[in-house]
Amino acid sequence: MNTTWNRREFLQRASAATMAALAAGAPVSNILSSCKSISGPESSADTVILLWMAGGMAHTETFDPKLYTPFEKDMEGNRVLSTFKSVPTVLDGIHFSDGLQSIGKVMDKGTLIRSYVAADMGHILHSRHQYHWHTCYEPPQTVAAPHMGSWIAKELGPKNPVIPAFVDIGQRFTVGEAEELKAFHTAGFLGNEFGPFFIPDPSQGLESVRPPVGMDAKRFERRNQLYNELINNSPVGEFGSDYQRESLKRSMEQAYALLNSPESKAFDLSTEPKESYNIYNTGKFGLGCLLARRLTEQGARFISVTTEYEPFKGWDTHENGHTRLQEMKKQIDGPIAQLIKDLDKQGLLDRTMVVLASEFSRDMMVEGKPDAKVLEQVQQPDILSDLKFYGMHRHFTDGGSMLMFGGGIKKGFVYGKTADERPCKTIENPIKIDGVHQTIYHALGIAEDTQYEVEKRPFYTTPDGKGKAVMELLS
Repeated sequence: MNTTWNRREFLQRASAATMAALAAGAPVSNILSSCKSISGPESSADTVILLWMAGGMAHTETFDPKLYTPFEKDMEGNRVLSTFKSVPTVLDGIHFSDGLQSIGKVMDKGTLIRSYVAADMGHILHSRHQYHWHTCYEPPQTVAAPHMGSWIAKELGPKNPVIPAFVDIGQRFTVGEAEELKAFHTAGFLGNEFGPFFIPDPSQGLESVRPPVGMDAKRFERRNQLYNELINNSPVGEFGSDYQRESLKRSMEQAYALLNSPESKAFDLSTEPKESYNIYNTGKFGLGCLLARRLTEQGARFISVTTEYEPFKGWDTHENGHTRLQEMKKQIDGPIAQLIKDLDKQGLLDRTMVVLASEFSRDMMVEGKPDAKVLEQVQQPDILSDLKFYGMHRHFTDGGSMLMFGGGIKKGFVYGKTADERPCKTIENPIKIDGVHQTIYHALGIAEDTQYEVEKRPFYTTPDGKGKAVMELLS
C-alpha cells in the first residue's frame, strides 16, 4: 500500500475506478448464489441507522473519558488526557464525558465499544479513512467499491418499494473535500438504483421529493421522459453496460414513484408534533435524526445521518477543541437519546440497528499511533499558551469509541478497553472495520461470503471475504 497518496492522486484513482465500474458492466449475479459456501444467518435486524460523527471524534472527550485536566496557561499538552469531567451513565461504573448525559441514560438499551482501531494508511486524510469506514476497502481501488448502505440495499431490497432503500442525510458536496467524499457515497459497480438518496438539509427534506417551485406534475413527467433520452446519450449510455443504463433509469423511476406517494409526507418535518420537534431541533444533525426516525417508520432500509465533514469544523478539532466539543455535544446528545427512546417506544428498536461511529479518534500529542507515527498536517504546540489549543487535536488511530443499539445488539454491554494513560490506545478486544461491517451484515442475515464477479474476480462485502462478525456484540 502506497502511504504517500495525496488528494490529487486519490481523486485520479477514484475517477478511474468509476470508469472501470462502467466498463465492467453488470456484476455476475449467478456468482452470488453459486459461490456462497453458507446460507445467510437468521436475521435480527431489518434496518440500519448510521449516525456518522464526521471529522474524528476524540474517544477521551466523549464515550471513554480519562483523567480530567483543567486548562492552565502555558501548561504542557502531554498533561492533558481529557478536557471534560466525567459523568455517570445508567450502567454501573461506566462514565461518559460531561455533555453526553442524555445518551448515557439510554445505554441500558445498547452496547458501548471502546476498542475500535482504524487502519494504518500512512499520511492521514479524512476522506481516505471515511472511504475505508463506509466501504470496508482501503482507497484507491481499481473497482468502485460500494458503500455499506448500497450492499444492504442490493442484498435485502427495499422494505417499502416507494421509500428509497438507502437515504443519506446531512452531507453537502459543496464544502471541503467534496470530490473525495463523493468517491464513497456511491453504489459503485452495483448500480445507481442502490446508491444513496441525498437530503443535504433535513429541514428541506420535502424539497427532495417534489418538483422545483413553478414546475407542475405534467412538466415534471416530460422531464422524466427527457431524462431517459439523456441517459442514452450520456457517458453511461455510450460506455456503460445495459445493466448500468437500466439501473440509472430505475433510480429515476423510484424517485418518480416517491413523488406521487403518501409516504412522501414523511419528509415534511413541519407535520411533527411541536414538543417532539423541539427535542430534535438542535441543528441539521438533530433534525436529521428526526427524519431518520420518520423514514424508519415508513420502511427505509439504510439511513445515514452525518454531522457533516467540513475541514476544521465540527469534530475536526485542530484548534478550539474543547469549546467546539461543547457545541457538538449539544447538537447530538438530546436527538440521539430521543431517537433511541422513540424507536424503542414504537417497538422498532428490536429490528433497527443504530450505529454511532467516527473515522478515527484524536490525541493531543500523537499523530497516527505510537508505533506508526505519520506526518502531521497541522502543527500543534506542545505548550498550551492559549485556550484554543486545549483539546484533542492530532489524528489518533489506535483507539476509538462506537455505540450500537437495537437489531440484536446486546443491551447494557461494554466491549473493549483503552489504556488510562497516554497513549490511550486499545489494550483489550480490538475491533477493526471488517469486523464492524460483518457484524452488521450478520445481524441483517447477509452471508459473510457474499460476492459478485467484477473484472473477472470476486468482490466481497469485506476484503477477500475475511471479515468475521464479532459475536460477543450480539445477544
